Amino acid sequence: MSEFRTEVDSMGEVLVPAHAYYSAQTQRAVENFPISGWPLPVPLIRAMGRVKLACATANNALGKLTGTGKNPLTVEQVRAMCEACQDVIDGKMDNQFPVDVFQTGSGTSSNMNINEVISNRAIEILGGDRLSKVKPIHPNDHVNMGQSTNDTFPTAIHVATACEIHHRLIPQLQRLHASFAEKAKAWDKIIKIGRTHLMDATPLRLGQEFGAFARQIELSIERAKVAAKAVYELPVGGTAVGSGINTHPEFGRRVSEALAEQTKIPFVEAADHFEANAQRDGLVESHGQIKTIAMSLFNIANNIRWLGSGPRCGFFEVILPDRQPGSSIMPGKVNPVMCESMMQLTARVIGNDSTMTLCGASGGNFQLNIMMPVMGHAMLESIHLLSNGVSAFIEFCMDGLEANPQACEASVEQSLSMVTSLNPYIGYEKAAKLTKEAFASGKTIRELCIEQNILDPQELTKALDPFSMTEPQG
Repeated sequence: MSEFRTEVDSMGEVLVPAHAYYSAQTQRAVENFPISGWPLPVPLIRAMGRVKLACATANNALGKLTGTGKNPLTVEQVRAMCEACQDVIDGKMDNQFPVDVFQTGSGTSSNMNINEVISNRAIEILGGDRLSKVKPIHPNDHVNMGQSTNDTFPTAIHVATACEIHHRLIPQLQRLHASFAEKAKAWDKIIKIGRTHLMDATPLRLGQEFGAFARQIELSIERAKVAAKAVYELPVGGTAVGSGINTHPEFGRRVSEALAEQTKIPFVEAADHFEANAQRDGLVESHGQIKTIAMSLFNIANNIRWLGSGPRCGFFEVILPDRQPGSSIMPGKVNPVMCESMMQLTARVIGNDSTMTLCGASGGNFQLNIMMPVMGHAMLESIHLLSNGVSAFIEFCMDGLEANPQACEASVEQSLSMVTSLNPYIGYEKAAKLTKEAFASGKTIRELCIEQNILDPQELTKALDPFSMTEPQG
């Protein structure tokens, strides 16, 4: 058998790989966009399958597929088309979507890709010849009925985004929050020195420091929920420019309801289809929340990296798990590789936010944004990186992270900021003078206070109690 077959579209003949489920329009896009080698993200492909299934369900309920219009389908053909959509959703057709991310800005090439795949797969399910030039289940007339790329492709991006946030990102953040909360509780009695401006500050407890990390992740979970909510409105039903030409007035609502039922996520029809077709503000807002989560994770990983520095010439207040040799020249050196991995992937996410912002601001001209494929790619890449990165950070860093109480407590007494608790007793000016004297002499604040009889011993012990400095004193 030949390596290729000849397919025909409105522009003429084109050679398509012999066994491919896609047809001419997909192949033209493959040839036109040999750019990155990045196909659409798998979650987006499967979300497109969900959208097509919801559209078929709505059109069937409205009597459009089996009605009296041009080339009506039989009940069996509708069933086969829905089964083909389900094959896409289930990942059985993942290798049939070769179009590069950097394609036509509306995503038309990818929309026709899935229309062709579903059409040919449905014909095959019915026992027909999917390679035939005659298409009893037509990619445009049936699979794309009542739709335009301009409303269904952004709908698929919204669906993929919300699903990935709910099913992947939020569960991983919840795991990370539990890990930090557990460490905060376990390490609540370990006193250490605080640091502001990278300089010694007043004491706090290691549990309080990790409790702050836990709170950052708790807030990140809330931000992830906001990120999902920002894409609940779906453009489907607006067709080409938002007017809904060539579709039923109930179509958008029915498709949105079907998608909500499929995913158990509260998707709704867009309040204004002209806005929903033309602008991707919801996606930009959503990624802004994702960017903030990335920023928090970068900050936490960097703090843990610093806290684990050493083991002899750094802080070494926490002991990071040994994951791999850290140097090709220094034997025995071990580095904070999981922290560094997290910092790099979050940097990528923060960079993706610039892409999202530019695409949202300048791509939405008049009735259509023409930067959608790269927006979908950037959004889903960010969620993928954060989800996988958090999972690896928990398993390979947090699960084995240990406190080093000796290192934490060793520096507390040496800190010049211990003098802060003496302010109510001797005043700021005298305390500052005492600090300078302690630094110059190499003595601790406590030693100088005893030498100079600043306070009676009992009062001094109370004033310089490190644990009491970690909480408000009335």
